[in-house]
Amino acid sequence: MNLKEFFGENRRAAIAFSGGVDSAYLMYAAQRYGAEVKAYYVKSAFQPEFEWRDALRLSAELNVEMKVLPVQILGNSDVTSNPYNRCYYCKKIIFSEIIKAALEDGFPLILDGTNASDEERDRPGMQAIRELKVRSPLRECGLTKKEIRRLSKEAGLFTWDKPAYACLATRIPTGCEITKEKLFKTEQAEEALFRLGFTDFRVRMLGEAAKLQVPASQFEKVLIEKRSIIAELKKYYSSVLLDLEERG
Repeated sequence: MNLKEFFGENRRAAIAFSGGVDSAYLMYAAQRYGAEVKAYYVKSAFQPEFEWRDALRLSAELNVEMKVLPVQILGNSDVTSNPYNRCYYCKKIIFSEIIKAALEDGFPLILDGTNASDEERDRPGMQAIRELKVRSPLRECGLTKKEIRRLSKEAGLFTWDKPAYACLATRIPTGCEITKEKLFKTEQAEEALFRLGFTDFRVRMLGEAAKLQVPASQFEKVLIEKRSIIAELKKYYSSVLLDLEERG
């Protein structure tokens, strides 16, 4: 099956929309193949502001109606206690809210952007998606991340080369309580590094310190911008460490 065939069979659907590469292309494909779709964006403490801005921009460019669902994710102790399968509980909450809203709007079919490159053993949240009977057309049609980026570029989507970005909670070590304050300083620290020109990086918590993970191609830039990085990150952390096992 390909996406044209999928949307030929499924003419109306709700899309769980994050503003990222995969759900962006899924929304584009649905439009291209004539399906009636509505996007649902969950706004929580786990999503940085730039994801929200990208979601607004793309839904406007594709002329797809987007409903914003505020979710108080920090009110759930299964999530904030941060167990190894935190993502399972988080996805269960998020997608339950999307399903509820979509059904009220007359969309019984819920789609997400999981692709064929996503390995289930590394993603506890995929269990929740499966339990809730959410469908993943990109995965069903065998589209990998690389292919989705290529197709997105051909389609003129600005998200085609957008770095992968896991939610802010992933920066906090498993078993360490997730709080609003920790998420805030993570977002502020990463926003500072974006302004310095870094891409596809992570600022992870290690006790009171920040552990910076960047691609090998940006190690030299870290040395050049060392003073600025330290100045920015020490606003939020006691010290700054560079992970020599580079990201990517």
